[in-house]
Amino acid sequence: QVQLVESGGGLVQAGGSQRLSCAASGRTFSRYTMGWFRQAPGKERETVAAINWRGTNTYYVDSVKGRFTISRDNAKNTGYLQMNSLKPEDTAVYYCAAVENFPSLRVPTQRDEYDDWGQGTQVTVSS
Repeated sequence: QVQLVESGGGLVQAGGSQRLSCAASGRTFSRYTMGWFRQAPGKERETVAAINWRGTNTYYVDSVKGRFTISRDNAKNTGYLQMNSLKPEDTAVYYCAAVENFPSLRVPTQRDEYDDWGQGTQVTVSS
């Protein structure tokens, strides 16, 4: 399995930007499809974005389209989530997740399609 560590969370004002990073170790990161999820208090964990191993196929939940960008640098074993125009409703714990050699051309978007998870990083957007 791959170990994942998120960083970059914190407090930001509405309308601001923040970039989350997900550092991977232990396995060949380039073989992994990566996703970002978030969980707000009292809510289910939801998919935010996902990206295939080449970075050529991405998915975004409708609520973040046009504001968030997922990317990855396989040479640095790191994935990113650039978040712009943040809203208070984006407040949540953000998790990165990964699955090795996902056997499909599509990008996985369901929690149970991912095998490895980070510990999460809190993002708080103040109004």
